[in-house]
Amino acid sequence: MFELFATLFFGVPLWVWIAFIATVLVILAIDLGLLHGEAHEPSLKESAVMAACCMTLGVSFSIVVWWLYYTGVPISLDDDIAAAVSDSDRAWMAWELYLTGWVVEQTLSFDNVFVMAMIFAYFAIPPQYQHRVLFYGILGVVVLRAIMIGLGAALIHQFEWILYVFSAFLVFTGVKMFIMADETPDIGANPVLKYMRKHMRITDRIEGEKFFVRQADPKTGKIAAFATPLFAALVLIEFADLIFAVDSVPAIFTITQDPFIVYTSNIFAILGLRSLYFVLAAMVHRFHYLKYALSLVLIYVGGKIFVQQFIGKIDPAISLAITIAILLGGILLSLWKTRKVPDVSGKIAIAE
Repeated sequence: MFELFATLFFGVPLWVWIAFIATVLVILAIDLGLLHGEAHEPSLKESAVMAACCMTLGVSFSIVVWWLYYTGVPISLDDDIAAAVSDSDRAWMAWELYLTGWVVEQTLSFDNVFVMAMIFAYFAIPPQYQHRVLFYGILGVVVLRAIMIGLGAALIHQFEWILYVFSAFLVFTGVKMFIMADETPDIGANPVLKYMRKHMRITDRIEGEKFFVRQADPKTGKIAAFATPLFAALVLIEFADLIFAVDSVPAIFTITQDPFIVYTSNIFAILGLRSLYFVLAAMVHRFHYLKYALSLVLIYVGGKIFVQQFIGKIDPAISLAITIAILLGGILLSLWKTRKVPDVSGKIAIAE
C-alpha cells in the first residue's frame, strides 16, 4: 500500500497535489455559484467565453508545470524527464509532455460531446438543466480519473511491458472506432439504464434541477423516492466517462508516465470539454468526420510505441504537431462536407 501511495505522489510534493485539487474546486465553485447559480440556458456567447477561459487555463497551467519541474521535481517516473541533464531541460521536457498530453486528451474528449448530446436528447433534458448534470459529472470524473491514473502509474512502475498492452489496445480501439464511425449508439438499450429501470423508481417527468423527488408510488400508493431523468442522465454520462477513460488514460500514458502530468492534463482537458459542450452541441451534426480523425489519433498514439523501437524516440513536439494536424483535418473536412446540411434551427448552413 505504501509503495502504491508513493507512486501516486512520486516526485511531486503533497502540497502541490492539494493546491491543484483546491484550484479545480475553486474553478467549479465559481462556475456553479457565480455563473450558473440560477438555472438558465447558456447563451452561445456565455458558453464561448467560459470555454475560452477553461482552454486558456489548461494551456497556462503548462507554465506552472515548467516552474515546478525547474525548481522542485528532481525525480519523475517518466524516463525522458528523469534523463534530463539540467533543470532547464527537465522543465522544458515536462512542459512539452504536458501540452502534448493535454491536446491529445482534449482531442479524444470531443467524441464524448456526441454521446452527451444523445443522452440529453434521449431524456429530453432542457438546456437550462444540462449544466447541473455536467457539473456533478465532473466531480465524479475528478475522483475516477485519480483512481485509474494512480493504478496505471503503479502498474507501469512495476511492469514496464504493460505500456505495450496499452498501445495495442489503443490501436485496436482506433481501428474499431474508424470502422464503426457511422453507427449511432442506442441509448435505450444501454445495460446501465436497463439495470436502473429494473431496480430503481424513475419518474418520466423533469422536476426542475432535482435528481430525486418524493411522490406516490403508483403500485403501492405509498410515498417513495423517485429518481428523475436528470439523475438517469448523470449516471449514463458518468458511465460514458468511464468508457472514454479506458481509451484516454492509456493514451496519455503512452506519451508520458509522470502521474502529475497525466492527471493534470486529464482534468484540464475535461474542464475544457464541459465548457465546449454548449458551444459544440448545437453543431454536433457538422462534425461527422471528426470521429474518423479521433480514431486516427488513437491509432497514431498507440502505434507510436511500437514504431519507436525501430526509428528511436519521437520528439513530443512532433507528436503534438501530428495530433493537431489530424484534428484540424477532421474538423475542416467535416465543415466542408456538411456546409449545406440543415442546422438544428432548420436553416441551411452554407459555408460560402
